[in-house]
Amino acid sequence: MSRDPSEGERRPQNQGPKAAPRNRAALIAAARHVYAEQGLGAPLSAVARRAGVGQGVMYRHFPDRDAVAAAVLEENVRQVEGAAAAPGADLAGALGVVTWHLTESAAFINLLHLDVAGGGEPVHGYAHDLSARVEVALRRLLPPGHRLAPDGALMLAVSMVSGAVVGAARQDRERRALAAWRLLAVEVGPVRPFPASAG
Repeated sequence: MSRDPSEGERRPQNQGPKAAPRNRAALIAAARHVYAEQGLGAPLSAVARRAGVGQGVMYRHFPDRDAVAAAVLEENVRQVEGAAAAPGADLAGALGVVTWHLTESAAFINLLHLDVAGGGEPVHGYAHDLSARVEVALRRLLPPGHRLAPDGALMLAVSMVSGAVVGAARQDRERRALAAWRLLAVEVGPVRPFPASAG
């Protein structure tokens, strides 16, 4: 006779295909959290456990580690694009969203810390595409004559700020990122996800 699992061990009842979008969203949120704490080398089993799903569900959505990282990055970039396109958006507010993602997502730090000069190790094409999308979203908000307006200055500044949080403990990232923005004399709005009620 098998033992009845304790309440903490029980899995939610399988709700079939209608649970797929919810499971995927939970996996992305879990991956962001696990990667922020343990880095991109964290086991996928930790992501599945945090999301409250089995590893089979995990692999149905994401066949490998790269697919999980790509999904987290895509969600991060969509939030930056959403913040930049929102009614009344300004650069400071969008940079607050960028800074929140730098605080919460090790994968996003790596994306924005690409060698902007074009040298260094090759990266996945999707990473360059996502980084370019961040630049397009933010550049739309640059007022004429802004200190980050010259070619290359915007993403160089973002890369410098992301570099300031590389290797920092999660609880120190926001402080370090904001200090880096201050050193660059760039105003940043509230550090939060987009929409502000998310996450």
